[in-house]
Amino acid sequence: MMIRRTLLALAASTALAAPAFADAHSMNIVDTAVAAGNFTTLAAALEAAGLVETLTGEGPFTVFAPTDEAFAALPEGTVEALLADIPTLTAILTYHVVAGTVMSTDLTDGMTATTVNGADITIGTEGGVTVNDANVTTADIVASNGVIHVIDAVILPPM
Repeated sequence: MMIRRTLLALAASTALAAPAFADAHSMNIVDTAVAAGNFTTLAAALEAAGLVETLTGEGPFTVFAPTDEAFAALPEGTVEALLADIPTLTAILTYHVVAGTVMSTDLTDGMTATTVNGADITIGTEGGVTVNDANVTTADIVASNGVIHVIDAVILPPM
């Protein structure tokens, strides 16, 4: 519980006053996610892993962003353990990022994309868009340095 409060405080400290998704085009990926309000765990994890500067950089990046609920669905203690293991946390977070801008209209069933982590993800488009075993719940949130696709689960790279 203490770690979760620390995560929320850390996420709040990285937040800038910013409008919601409607005005995301003028904000970078991190600020867009923070402004949405349902990515506090992701924002805190990015901060802990030292990836905020990268994802606020020029890009472009495509981020498959798990919500707070996606992180909460992990087994108890997982988030806390990851915060204590920065190399593994970094590997997981970079597995959610693809270099370049990949819009939902660019996706085809069965396609693979190489993540910044170096491992591939598999896209499905039958019956809704999926990334590995996660469902894309909101697609094509355009930011100044790329695009965010919201997913309902944390995807894990092959380890």
